[in-house]
Amino acid sequence: MNYDIAVVGAGPAGLSFARSLADTGLRIALIEKQSELALAEPEFDGRDIALTHLSVRILEDLGVWARLTDDDRSPIEAARVLDGQSPYVMNIDTKGGKPGVLGYLVSNHILRRLLFVEARRFDNIGIHTDVAVTSVTTDAARALVSLSDGRRMESRLLIAADSRFSETRRMLGISASMYDFGRVCIVCRMEHEHAHERIAYECFQYGRTLAVLPLTGKCCSIVVTAPMSDKDSIMSMDADRFNADIQARFGHRYGDMRLVGRRHAYPLVAVHASKFVTRRAALLGDAAVGMHPVTAHGFNLGLSGQNLLAGEIRNAVARAAAISTGSLLQRYERRHMRSTRPMFHGTNEIVRLFTDERPLAKLARTLTLRVANRLPPIKRAIRNRLTEIPLR
Repeated sequence: MNYDIAVVGAGPAGLSFARSLADTGLRIALIEKQSELALAEPEFDGRDIALTHLSVRILEDLGVWARLTDDDRSPIEAARVLDGQSPYVMNIDTKGGKPGVLGYLVSNHILRRLLFVEARRFDNIGIHTDVAVTSVTTDAARALVSLSDGRRMESRLLIAADSRFSETRRMLGISASMYDFGRVCIVCRMEHEHAHERIAYECFQYGRTLAVLPLTGKCCSIVVTAPMSDKDSIMSMDADRFNADIQARFGHRYGDMRLVGRRHAYPLVAVHASKFVTRRAALLGDAAVGMHPVTAHGFNLGLSGQNLLAGEIRNAVARAAAISTGSLLQRYERRHMRSTRPMFHGTNEIVRLFTDERPLAKLARTLTLRVANRLPPIKRAIRNRLTEIPLR
């Protein structure tokens, strides 16, 4: 039970981090509460992930992108932002930019399965399932993890990647800012009569927000955000009423729409840790930053964060240097903080503005969209931030 790196949480951040270091020769442990079957065949959970170009490049490097079929990945070629009942639309597209799509939609459960497939290929990655962490300690020499089955694990570096409500983060004594929006995110899939033309819609309506995201064929991913008090009424609505409600809220753009499968509900709580590293330990994924989904960057930040830390560790291994020094971890923290802080606080401000029902806020919403739509530099900045096209 001695490892170079122990990773708590075998979600996308933990799995991708382990896979990023698979060819370094480091011995890596993944510790996960779920069963091996749940990791190997995760159930569909309603969530479709909007991947940026940087995330696509990272997934290519991890061997995951090549495993996706054409039906698994749905390109987004344009986005439309609507405010209330106004016919005015803010358009975001790829005109004047490269490459020809804003990003890709891929189902969360498919990404999780393929990341697990990749991680499981390597003998130096040990995957410990059906077990929880009961305590962690770190000192100048090591990180020590106690497990619920009585075993103890020692490593040179400890990684917390166990969700935005991370128990490992708490055990390490790292605080986090949490913002409970008092809202629920309800996700599902719907088939529709008219083609979506690979356009994603974000409709900031009064009382609710509706996102309609293009999938393969005449199918879309629906994301409804509403006050938590509306959760039960939306979830218990029969299929015919739900179909009619979404059609009306979307202005009948796609003609008849029909619910496919179940609806899934998730409470909206955003989290940002006060720091990302401590002695011999670091935070990754939602344990570091858990985002509101409106800008679709939560999964992408998790991928980019692990890529940053893995890059620092790979450089250290190449120099035969230590992989858990304070200077190495602080470089990761500085770079990831620069990326996540403005995105986290900016996203929360967008949510506050576009869910504020007061007259002045409604006016500010209208003006914000019109100014952004009419000024090409601002529009390009928004597009580039959303798509994260990497420089090679």
